[in-house]
Formats: sequence, structure tokens, C-alpha cells
Amino acid sequence: MSRQAIRHLSTDTRFGSLIQRVGSPRLDIQRQRSPYEALIRAIAHQQLHGRAAEAILRRFAALFPAGAFPAPDAVLATGELALRGCGFSGAKITAIRDICAKALDGTIPSRRESTRLTDEALIERLTSIRGVGRWTVEMLLIFTLGRPDVLPVDDFGVREGYRVLHGLEVQPKPRALAEIGLAWAPYRSLATWYLYRAADEARLVSTSRA
Repeated sequence: MSRQAIRHLSTDTRFGSLIQRVGSPRLDIQRQRSPYEALIRAIAHQQLHGRAAEAILRRFAALFPAGAFPAPDAVLATGELALRGCGFSGAKITAIRDICAKALDGTIPSRRESTRLTDEALIERLTSIRGVGRWTVEMLLIFTLGRPDVLPVDDFGVREGYRVLHGLEVQPKPRALAEIGLAWAPYRSLATWYLYRAADEARLVSTSRA
């Protein structure tokens, strides 16, 4: 898929130059994770540095027998004090409990079940969960389920990458980027990854000049 996708994206010469600089895509899709696990991890990472979130998740995992990620019924049976001891806020505990309940009632599908659902159907179902917004589901679609044609137009990094790539004064509005991104279909997930890299490049240049 990536060779064909790269050829498609490279019809835009700016994209082509970016791809040559960055090299082959490395999306690091977490194919072993269930949507349920991915959502719990996403809640842990909200508004936190990655290392802090991972430390909380390690303490969370330590509450349960070693091995598989804790099952939703086991999490629901765990007291709030124990979860707070991991570092979760009250709001995140509420969100985690709702994720567990929605996993048990079938709102959150398994990986296998998710293959029968479109991107928009998954977004509609999963954003009904407390604390889960469209962006969180879009990240799940790209980096957990490996969906190839997702463009998170509300994402600051994606819009900043486009701004940098095209030398614009301001970022495009989400609706405008959605229209622009139609040209990248059906490989918008790969375009998203490269736009993140464009934003990263600009940040490194800015840091080196400081």
C-alpha cells in the first residue's frame, strides 16, 4: 500500500520533497491492541506528557495479575481509591469506568467486530463514551486499527504541518483542510503521518535557532 500511496501523495511536489527527506513511513500501528485497551490508554494520555501517562499506566497494570491488559469487569471491580493511587483524576476514572461499561455492553467492538464498521460508524459509536472525542477515535482508527484513509482535520499538528509545507501565514481551518485532503484519498492516514513530520521539522528548526 505505501508505495502506491507515496506515488499518489508525491503528485503534490511539496509532499514529494517532504517524503524524500523523511523517508519511508513508520506508522507503528498497534495491531495487538483492542479498541477497548486503546481507549483506556488514550484517556491516560489526555493532557499529560507521554512519560507521565505511561508511568500511570504501569501502576494501573500492576493492580491486576500480570499478563493481558486488565479486563473491563476487573477494572469496574477496582475501587476508586486504588485508581486514584495510580494517578488518575476523578474525571479520568469516570471516563475509564464508562469505557469499561461500554466494552461490556458491546458499544466498543472487538478488533474483529470493528472490521464490519465504517470509520464514521466507529466515530459515532465511540464518541458516545464519556471523555472520548472525535480526535481520540481518529487516532484509534489510524494507529490501532490501521485504517488507511483518516484525516484528523481538528488536529493542531496536522494543520501546522500543512501550513509549514505550503509556507502559509496561518493554518487552514478544519473545513478547508478537509476539502484539500480529498485529493489525498484514499491515503489520508499516510498524509496525516507526513504532515506530523513536517510540523516536527519546523519545530526542530525553530529550536536550533533559539
